This record gives sequence, C-alpha cells and structure tokens, in this order.
Amino acid sequence: MISYSELEARLGVPIGVEEARSSWGALVGAAGEGQVTLITRERWEWAALVPLSKVPGMLSGLPVVSLSTAKAKLGELVRQVATPYDDTPVLLARHRTPVAALIAATRLLGPGTVEQAAPAADVEALLHRGCTVTLSLHPTGSGVIAVARDRDGGEVAVGTGDGVEEALRALG
Repeated sequence: MISYSELEARLGVPIGVEEARSSWGALVGAAGEGQVTLITRERWEWAALVPLSKVPGMLSGLPVVSLSTAKAKLGELVRQVATPYDDTPVLLARHRTPVAALIAATRLLGPGTVEQAAPAADVEALLHRGCTVTLSLHPTGSGVIAVARDRDGGEVAVGTGDGVEEALRALG
C-alpha cells in the first residue's frame, strides 16, 4: 500500500484539485520558495507541487507545461504523474522557463516509495475484522484498485497493482 500516512505526517493533508486551482498562483510561488504542496484527485491519486530542486534526475527531456495550461488541466496532470506505471515529472513553466514541477507524491519518500507488499494473511485479517474489499479497474484502464472499507463504509486501506493479485498484496 502506498504510504500516504507518512506523506501526510511529513507534509500535511493534501488539498483537492479544485482548491489547488483556486490558489494556483500562490501555490506556484510557494513552490518557487521551496515549499511542497500535496494535491490529490480521487483520494488515491496524489501529486506534489514542488520546487525544481525536488525533481529527481535530470530535467532535460521532461515534459514542460505552461502554468496556465497546468492550472486548466490540473486534474489530468495529477492523474498523469500519479500513475505508478509512468510517473514522469512534469515541469511547470512561466514564459518557457521552468519554475516548479508536479511529481508523484510517493517520489518524496525516496527509494522504495511503495511499502513492502502485505502478506495474504493481512488481507484475510481485514476480512475477519469485518471489512469489505472491493476490486475495480483503475480509471485509466491500466491496473486494478483494491479498497478495504470498515463496517461503517470508511476507507481503511487502498492497494493498487497491475492485476488483482498485486492489488490485494498491496492492500494492508
């Protein structure tokens, strides 16, 4: 399971795409000054608006999007960078000069951003606690999402993977 709780502990609660859009200029300015902002879409797609210094690797060759286009298409960009199969950072530019970036939030955890897969016994333990586990196809059509909910319908855990088995293993 992706360690969202660790990200929240380090950086605070993420804001939704619409809230990020409404304060886009201030958030980009803050990123330019070194601040990181977590942005979420659909609760399991997390991105981070970061200063360029937080982008791993070389910047050349990365996609570049103007700030105005990024604001308009922020939901799509969050989904794009949060996709575990292609989490390429996107550089955000003002007058063609990169000023910040949008990256998969899990990249901020460093190597091994996905916790070790939970053994099947952990999934079974969730079921014994009265949780339900629902499987669905990822909205992009690539991959599977497993969601565990408690008896009141509250989300307990989310796991993603290329297939059902991997999604269930990631659920913990």
